[in-house]
Amino acid sequence: MSKKSSQALADELKPYVAPFRYDGSGEFHLKSHKTNEKGTLDKEQATRIIEANRKRLNDFQEKLYAQDRWSLLLIFQGMDAAGKDSAIKSVFEGVNPQGCEVTSFKQPSTKELDHDFLWRSMIALPERGRIGIFNRSYYEECLVVRVHTEILARQKIPQQLVIKDIWKERFEDISAMERYLARNGTVILKFFLNVSKGEQRERFLERLEDPAKNWKFSMADVGERKLWAKYQAAYQDMIHHTASQAAPWIVVPADHKWFARVVIGSAIVAALDSLDLHFPKVDKADRSDFAKVRDALLAEEKAK
Repeated sequence: MSKKSSQALADELKPYVAPFRYDGSGEFHLKSHKTNEKGTLDKEQATRIIEANRKRLNDFQEKLYAQDRWSLLLIFQGMDAAGKDSAIKSVFEGVNPQGCEVTSFKQPSTKELDHDFLWRSMIALPERGRIGIFNRSYYEECLVVRVHTEILARQKIPQQLVIKDIWKERFEDISAMERYLARNGTVILKFFLNVSKGEQRERFLERLEDPAKNWKFSMADVGERKLWAKYQAAYQDMIHHTASQAAPWIVVPADHKWFARVVIGSAIVAALDSLDLHFPKVDKADRSDFAKVRDALLAEEKAK
């Protein structure tokens, strides 16, 4: 892609990325971010952007894989029913699964609890040329563990290290790790799917009423809903302290799933576009060998 066309793409996508991107510059207030934002789009216009971004993402993914220099880490966080699973499925529809891997982090295993809180995420990081998607991540250690402090007691941390500033320390550790990854060629984008409490209620009701979605519902989700204010405060603090130029947060308005997918797809495409990805060039010696192989293959056809 030429510099001119790349700039045109950046300008095209900017309205769907810039308003929602926070890189640590200035103040951050979660309440100032609307959950029902739609930009200037309707659903039909959004569908066209989503489809265009899928094609762009597929093209960039092939070049990312072939170039084998950069890797892309995408982190998805959000309250229950925020739409993380469906957003990942929609945005990456048609992308070659060989170059892309989704990791979902559930309750830590006994083995994982015998390591530091970042260990299980580190062994799942994407290789060069690959896209790694974390459906929830190490950020749960500053969210659910912070809201449910009894979980911290089961993490086998020496008691004298469980201090009042442990969350601040975890923010520092995460930020340092993300800087390290960025310096080694991993592009990081973090998405917080910002859904309203009212929309979450409607999605829970839909899960209860639709037999095909009953399996998605858990009674534990209702209990977590009662802790909404605590989770919002935890997200506010976490985003404010871990956003950076190297690893920005995209606060995605998630009440309208179609607009959330516009924002997510546009942010990913814009990030990949900035890398100047291209297929590796073949040197003269290889091209000479290719010509010989081509002649031999053509000769086979003539010999039939």
